[in-house]
Amino acid sequence: MLSIKVYITGFLLLLGLATQAQTRVLPLDTVLQYISRNNPMLKEFAYRAQAQNAMAEGAKSQMAPMIGAGVFMYPYLGQMIMEDRDKGMIMTAVEQDITNPAKLRAKEKYQLSKAAIEEAGRDNTYNQLRSQAKTAYYQWVVLERKKAVLMESQRIMQFMLKLSRVRYPYNQSSLGSIYKAEGRLGEVENMLLMNQSEISMKNIQLNMLMNLPQDNLFAVDTLVQLPHLTALTDTATLSTFRSDVRQIDRTIESMRLNLRVESMQSRPDFSLRFENMMPRDRMMPQVFTAMGMVSIPIAPWSSRMYKSNIKAMNLEIAGMQKGRENILNEAQSMLKSMALELQTKRTQVQNYETKIIPALRRNYETTMLSYEQNTSQLPLVIDAWEALNMAQMEYLNNLEQLYLTGVNYEKELEK
Repeated sequence: MLSIKVYITGFLLLLGLATQAQTRVLPLDTVLQYISRNNPMLKEFAYRAQAQNAMAEGAKSQMAPMIGAGVFMYPYLGQMIMEDRDKGMIMTAVEQDITNPAKLRAKEKYQLSKAAIEEAGRDNTYNQLRSQAKTAYYQWVVLERKKAVLMESQRIMQFMLKLSRVRYPYNQSSLGSIYKAEGRLGEVENMLLMNQSEISMKNIQLNMLMNLPQDNLFAVDTLVQLPHLTALTDTATLSTFRSDVRQIDRTIESMRLNLRVESMQSRPDFSLRFENMMPRDRMMPQVFTAMGMVSIPIAPWSSRMYKSNIKAMNLEIAGMQKGRENILNEAQSMLKSMALELQTKRTQVQNYETKIIPALRRNYETTMLSYEQNTSQLPLVIDAWEALNMAQMEYLNNLEQLYLTGVNYEKELEK
């Protein structure tokens, strides 16, 4: 019997350890690290940036050479040949187009700038994902605290129901009070069921963001700190925080580099051609032709295209700069509004913590003590409990709004 007890104790211990391992606590920072490393959307941007860098490695390459072979001054069939020198020649040729090196350097810089845009896009996407993760995490924290309140309410209603049933045979409690308590207990159990369902959905959402299996179970840190206000800065400093503005800046820089590529079209390109001719008449000497050529892009009929492109690109850059200015102005205005809202919500939460909930808890405890001493009725206890419970739930709703306002504030500030 002793050995069986030891085995059972060991099994229960292992089961407890396994359950604890499955529901390990993941702090918010750890969740964000998982997202940064594993989220497929962020990896997609990393691969795009690597692709642009790989393309930049070949941006300075020249065109492939061309070779050819044929005949030169070869007579048609059936022609009368008076002298052997009229038999024509066998010709081979090689040709190489040489793009202006300045054009290639400009093209390489432009290609590298496209990789920088992808990296800035990755930061912007991570800011969106981080905001989603914080929202789900804080909502889960509030759900856990609501669960604790509901479980306490369940315990209280079960106690009141049990006490009322004991007193009923002695005419110290009414049948209506018992039914009312049973109804309230059923409502609490329904709320607990819904609360657990919402917790499971938050678990799935965070697993999706972290690119983990959907059935991966973990717990959240319910002692997570409230968001703090950061000193609002001017638009110049704000532009260094915002990833979307940095992405616009890098896009503008890339467009300027592309503008330089287009302006390089006014520079000439070169071409080399070498031809070797072997006469069919052995008495004739072998001859060759060597030719260097240069393009003339400043000709009016060819310069019109790149000049129009340069004008269009300058207008696009000016438009993007105005859009950048508008984004910063909107962000500054939103941050000021959210700072006021955040301060208001923080004050409301503090009022619930220091004034409203303590007063209603004392009211409930006093009413409960009177009921236990048989100087009060059960409906009064239920009303006092409902007032306390509603205040606690309203407090948690305000706490959730405080968290979410803080998340939106940090998202705008890119923190």
